[in-house]
Amino acid sequence: MKSEVQAANAAFPLGYYDKGYTPFYALQSEPRLSYCLYVPMDYKTDDDRIYPLVVLVHGTERGAHLYRDGFAEFAEQQKVIVLAPLFPCNLLFVGDQENYKLLRARDFRFDLSLLSMVDEVAARYRVQSDKFLLHGFSGGGHFAHRFLYAHPDRLSAVSIGAPGVVTLCDQTKRYPLGLDGMADYLGGEIKPDLIEHVPVQCVVGSKDTDTWEITVEPGELFWTPGINDTGRTRIDRLRSLATSLETAGCSVQFDLISGVSHDERGLVASVQAFLKDHLT
Repeated sequence: MKSEVQAANAAFPLGYYDKGYTPFYALQSEPRLSYCLYVPMDYKTDDDRIYPLVVLVHGTERGAHLYRDGFAEFAEQQKVIVLAPLFPCNLLFVGDQENYKLLRARDFRFDLSLLSMVDEVAARYRVQSDKFLLHGFSGGGHFAHRFLYAHPDRLSAVSIGAPGVVTLCDQTKRYPLGLDGMADYLGGEIKPDLIEHVPVQCVVGSKDTDTWEITVEPGELFWTPGINDTGRTRIDRLRSLATSLETAGCSVQFDLISGVSHDERGLVASVQAFLKDHLT
């Protein structure tokens, strides 16, 4: 007799391209967004095994499939399903590159769109969708730590890779420097009181010291007074974020990877080791 999980997934038969390196799928609730997966090749529809879900959020370059590809061997070894969303440029206007990093742009909620992707994947595959592991690099690191504030109850662990601008866990500082006004900005609640239950990795390369892209000028999207005071480089700013999260009660692992500049590939081994420790 089939279990409820088997019966539900039987309604969505899997084809040749639905395992291994999948194509990009349009999100059914918002087809302007898409995602790709890596599904272990031995995944079977007539089984009861539940797979942990790892979500990887790209940087400004939007190389979502490259992030996914870098986790293919990890997915096979650890028997996890990998989801890599694509939040495209020019979604709301020409030159729109930063859209997803603050979770909302105009009336578009990228955090909720990610949760819709998780639900859509859970309708086709047996994944642990109530809680998942999240990693983001650069612009994805922006997204990851702000997602932590908004949805800590959905995360089993989060890895924050080299964000250029950070939001401190500080209710006295204005968003996006701190949490004051973040709930109003999103048009929904945030849950900073719950973040202490989520293990955190902050990871950055020791040579990630360029400042040209991360110094915020008045009038720019991230501008608020004091936004540059968290540090000069990505390393400095990530340390400020880590200290802020530790003060809020989080268990934070800070990894400075020797010899690596602003390059996701140099951080992958450290990120995978952290996520492996928090698989359930």
